[in-house]
Amino acid sequence: MSTLLDIKSSVLRQVQVCPSFRRRTEQEPGSASADPQEPATGAWKPGDGVEFFAHMRLMLKKGEGRQGLPCPEVPLRSGSPAPPEPVDPSRGLRALAPEEVDMLYEEALYTVLYRAGTMGPDQVDDEEALLSYLQQVFGTSTEEHTEAIERVRKAKAPTYALKVSVMRAKNLLAKDPNGFSDPYCMLGILPASDTTREPRAQKEQRFGFRKGSKRGGPLPAKCIQVTEVKSSTLNPVWKEHFLFEIEDVSTDQLHLDIWDHDDDVSLVEACRKLNEVIGLKGMGRYFKQIVKSARANGTAGPTEDHTDDFLGCLNIPVRRDTAMSQRGRSGFLSHLLLLSHLLRFEHPAEEPNSSSWRGELSTPAATILCLHGAQSNLSPLQLAVLHWQVSSRHHQTCTLDYSYLLGLLDDMQAHWEEAPSLPQEQEEGLADSFSAFSEFGLQLLRQLRDYFPATNSTAVYRLELLLKCLGKLQFFQPSFEICPFETELNMDVAAALKRGNREWYDRILNARSPREQPGPQRLPGLVVLADAIYDDLQSCYSVYASLFHSILNVDVFTLTFRQLERLVAEEAWVLTEELSPKMTLEVASGLFELYLTLADLQHFWDSIPGRDSRSLALAGIHTPFLPAVKLWLQVLRDQAKWRLQGAVDVDTLEPVDPSSRHSSSAATAGLCLSHIQELWVRLAWPDPAQAQGLGTQLGQDMCEATLFYTELLRKKVDTQPGAAGEAVSEALCVVLNNVELVRKAAGQALKGLAWPEGAPGLEGVLPRPLLSCTQALDDDLQREAHTVTAHLTSKMVGDIRKYVQHISLSPDSIQNDEAVAPLMKYLDEKLALLNSSLVKGNLSRVLEALWELLLQAILQALGANRDVSADFYSRFHFTLEALVTFFHAEGQGLPLESLRDGSYKRLKEELRLHKCSTRECIEQFYLDKLKQRTLEQNRFGRLSVRCHYEAAEQRLAVEVLHAADLLPLDANGLSDPFVIVELGPPHLFPLVRSQRTQVKTRTLHPVYDELFYFSVPAEACRRRGACVLFTVMDHDWLSTNDFAGEAALGLGGVSGVARPQVGGGARAGQPVTLHLCRPRAQVRSALRRLEGRTSKEAQEFVKKLKELEKCMEADP
Repeated sequence: MSTLLDIKSSVLRQVQVCPSFRRRTEQEPGSASADPQEPATGAWKPGDGVEFFAHMRLMLKKGEGRQGLPCPEVPLRSGSPAPPEPVDPSRGLRALAPEEVDMLYEEALYTVLYRAGTMGPDQVDDEEALLSYLQQVFGTSTEEHTEAIERVRKAKAPTYALKVSVMRAKNLLAKDPNGFSDPYCMLGILPASDTTREPRAQKEQRFGFRKGSKRGGPLPAKCIQVTEVKSSTLNPVWKEHFLFEIEDVSTDQLHLDIWDHDDDVSLVEACRKLNEVIGLKGMGRYFKQIVKSARANGTAGPTEDHTDDFLGCLNIPVRRDTAMSQRGRSGFLSHLLLLSHLLRFEHPAEEPNSSSWRGELSTPAATILCLHGAQSNLSPLQLAVLHWQVSSRHHQTCTLDYSYLLGLLDDMQAHWEEAPSLPQEQEEGLADSFSAFSEFGLQLLRQLRDYFPATNSTAVYRLELLLKCLGKLQFFQPSFEICPFETELNMDVAAALKRGNREWYDRILNARSPREQPGPQRLPGLVVLADAIYDDLQSCYSVYASLFHSILNVDVFTLTFRQLERLVAEEAWVLTEELSPKMTLEVASGLFELYLTLADLQHFWDSIPGRDSRSLALAGIHTPFLPAVKLWLQVLRDQAKWRLQGAVDVDTLEPVDPSSRHSSSAATAGLCLSHIQELWVRLAWPDPAQAQGLGTQLGQDMCEATLFYTELLRKKVDTQPGAAGEAVSEALCVVLNNVELVRKAAGQALKGLAWPEGAPGLEGVLPRPLLSCTQALDDDLQREAHTVTAHLTSKMVGDIRKYVQHISLSPDSIQNDEAVAPLMKYLDEKLALLNSSLVKGNLSRVLEALWELLLQAILQALGANRDVSADFYSRFHFTLEALVTFFHAEGQGLPLESLRDGSYKRLKEELRLHKCSTRECIEQFYLDKLKQRTLEQNRFGRLSVRCHYEAAEQRLAVEVLHAADLLPLDANGLSDPFVIVELGPPHLFPLVRSQRTQVKTRTLHPVYDELFYFSVPAEACRRRGACVLFTVMDHDWLSTNDFAGEAALGLGGVSGVARPQVGGGARAGQPVTLHLCRPRAQVRSALRRLEGRTSKEAQEFVKKLKELEKCMEADP
């Protein structure tokens, strides 16, 4: 509360009229002198202004990138490789014992030696190549390899089976009256032992399973299989799978019939009769007839169009006689171990750029895995699961490309949707792999900034793929009977991010600002921490936020901002409380920089739509920083002076380059003022009342520093010796340009100290005290510029007078242009030099000063010459117009309005009057009296009169009513006033004498009420300059009367003069109050015009004026 009261009283004091900074400087010596007052102990030393402002520029540059929200993507990104991720060999599959490796080796050899079927185009068909590859994989010697092959060959050979998939049929014959059929399939294996004995050349008859065979004893039902009946269709779809044992893979045949089911024949009965075939030989004969029937049917074209178009695949489940099969190892586990072993061989950890490997196995490895999967009767889903389990585990020991892992998950998802069922043991293994991978991914997300820096595009892409992999795991979660996740994945990700944020924060805090250090030592580190937090939040908003939200629906930015903002706010509150009693200038500087970053954090949050910083832990954080900010602004004031002092000391008062016309110190001063204004904008103090106090003080300091700089310039230019005969000083031109540049820069900077945005209805408005300071500074700098301008033009006064005197002394025989030519040539040369040395504003200022000098020189020349010819004044009239044309320069110079104002009018009038007659000059004297208006109307008092003209009597009636507030001209503080009433000019009223009132003694407010008549014609009253002159005098008995004041009333407006009175001689008109004045300058002007004239009329009028002037000079 005390702070607010101090600010309020300070503001009230500043609202008063701000005096001129120049006058204030003179009244307070040392406040803005050339030797600035030393600041308090602990401040930067004099001469360090350069270092101080360099540090301030760094703070401003840091704030340039913090305006508004960052771009959606970091503009500068490195395409270098991503940082290596942590690997842990213990996270892979269990290492096999030597005995287990040997068994796995035999398993792989058995797969190759007992392979069946034809290899695909992208597989290896060479058995020796496959065996040689396995020898390399398992690292066995030739002897060991040979012995292993021999052991496998001695093992029991496998039995084979044919896996048949009946998919669909198209365009079957219509066997039913309704135009459709009710088709079903019957299929079985024709043994090779019977087909080889049947002569091929013999014509075979068409038959099916239902006819043409000799039946013996009952045939096992497993030899013939039947599909479901599809009712009323010619394009049935079955998608049924069957398994048949076969004896000879190379010669046994598959036979399939398609039948139309009739309701009156039992399909089960038909199948029972077919299964009555006795023995395998009988079945052979039966299938021999099937072959013949198929061959016979094959010759008929139309029938082929109605046969089933089926798809089948040959799977060879092997009843292995290997060590692993004897120990009960399933094909699923064997395939897992074999795939893991091959993967470690194909993708070693020490391989360069191993993290970009996408699972590209060599052709032999792919062939062996394909054979083993087929021989183990593994489904596509099981194969996909195995590839994921092995690869995800391998990734944790040797980094893979996440796009490869994502592809494995996509493949597994596709097969999962078709057949989402696995044995419980295999499902548990898959769940374990999901848990291990998610745990590994969460560990990486905890160290998000280390492994996926936002400035590395490669790392950011890897992060995107990792998040997609984690998101893909959620697809399988509802399908598991044993859930691998205890909580929702996005909750685990949020927890990992929070933990990582805290670890990252603590790491920087402990490295930069450990809590065991004293507060002043911790402060710089806390500034670094706050800057790091801001940069991290920018990266989080522009890079990470969209990835986490779109893939995992995690608001990583809000989570991170809230957590880090709370942590740094707590640290800042504690530190400011500790440092408040120990406030030094160094501490204030550190706290000021810390506050700027904390304020940037608040502005960052505010700039996001829908966010409000009032809910933050940083809300109100500006309060404990206020003393530090005030102290830092004091340091800024002193540093600015030292910086300007140093800039002026090294300034040579020469333009910095040909394109500019100011020196180096002006550029430095403008830059300092600009930086101060930018710093104020960035400070953006949130409390309006405090902001007004701070801004006003800062504005006053800026004004003081600006005037301090101009004083330094003036002192420097005064100490420089001028070149002999140099009429235009280049140093003075540079100083004048410097003052103008700094004036504009200071005005612009002060305008930037407007009300903050938080002030309702006052945004962008300067507070009243600051507005007064700004106006006072501009006035002071304008005066300084005029002072320098006068100093610059003073060197030309002598030359100008010389050339004007040359005009006045030129004989009447030469032409006017010849007399003026030397002056014009001189001015042209000097103005060309000034034009090249001054900026436009200063050139106009110098032109105005030169114009005034010329007018004064001509007026002096006129006053110095009496009783000269009319040609003398005509020549100067020509000179005046020639100078107007020269200085106007066809619109490029001074405007005609300013040229023909002020002294020009006076000179013009002087020239005109000097060409007039004596009576015209006297009339002008009275006209001037009528035009005069006293500036101090109450100083000499007032006189009330009333006038009218009586046309019948042809007389002017003048009534003197009373006077008030007259000057006390006697020793007793009073006066004895009387009024002299006369008409003028005298040549208009030659027969009229002046009249006077009675003397009113001892009063300053006399009442007369006296009426005077003047017999004059109305025509004379209407003439130019006709007036009644009232002269108030103080009557003295022992000396001459004293002049108290005078006033004139024009007769042209008096009632009865302008228009005749109605009703004869009745009085008319209202009282008129006239303000008395003492026109000494006017008297002297008339004396100058008439003294040189020899006429009697002129001499008598001059005598009268001299007496009046003598009376006025005798008065106090």
